[in-house]
Amino acid sequence: QVQLVESGGGLVQTGGSLRLSCAASGRTFSMYSMGWFRQAPGKERELVAAINWSGQGTYYADSVKGRFTISRDNAKNTVYLRMNSLKPEDTALYYCAAHRGFAYTTVLREYDYWGQGTQVTVSS
Repeated sequence: QVQLVESGGGLVQTGGSLRLSCAASGRTFSMYSMGWFRQAPGKERELVAAINWSGQGTYYADSVKGRFTISRDNAKNTVYLRMNSLKPEDTALYYCAAHRGFAYTTVLREYDYWGQGTQVTVSS
C-alpha cells in the first residue's frame, strides 16, 4: 500500500511558476514509476508527465513540453512537478499517481495508487 500526498498548488498569474510535490509513504518508493495528472472541470483526467523509477526516463504531454519538469528524489520518497510559464489552460486539480513498475506508463488505468489532488489556478 502506498499513500500519496500532494502539496504546492495555489493561485498564480499567467507566466508564473509553481512546484508541486508528492510525498509517498512506504519503503519501496523506488519500485514505482510515477505520474502527474490533471483534471479540469468538465474534462477528462489527463497525463501531464511521468517518470521511471530512477528518474532517467521521462514523458511529457505535448501541451506542457518545455514548460514543466518532472523529477524525483527516492531518498525523500518524493516526486516533483516544476511548472513554468503557466497559462490559464493549466488550471486544474493536479494528482500524482504511482504505478507498480520500473518503467513509466502513459495509461491511466495502469496506475495503482492516487493522491487526493492539489488545485492549481492560473489567472489571466
